[in-house]
Amino acid sequence: MNHVRILKRFMRSLGFAGRGLAAVFRAEANFRIQCAALAGALIVGAYVRIRAWELVMLVLAGAAVLVLECINSAVERLLDLVQPRLHGYVREIKDVMAAAVLIAACGATIIACTILVPPFVDTWWGS
Repeated sequence: MNHVRILKRFMRSLGFAGRGLAAVFRAEANFRIQCAALAGALIVGAYVRIRAWELVMLVLAGAAVLVLECINSAVERLLDLVQPRLHGYVREIKDVMAAAVLIAACGATIIACTILVPPFVDTWWGS
């Protein structure tokens, strides 16, 4: 394979991923809220000058939530396609996926608060 063809395939794959990201962003209010929360955490982190490893933890925790939200959206769409009428198992699968997102969001919130609250309080009220 030549490098141009590999690059074209990669760029095409990026296009598909971008289309999927745009679709979930448009369709899912929770995804938009989670993106805003991550952006807010990163802005606060920059303001209080968190360390590099703390930034990495915030990004990883936020990315985990966003990835799970994408998976949750894909599974919901697939289940709606396969079983349009809400079957007991379909409802349970959707609930389990929502629980996975909730667990990740709670973990990300705990991580963000642990990292951001102490320096934010010190910045505003001093120690």
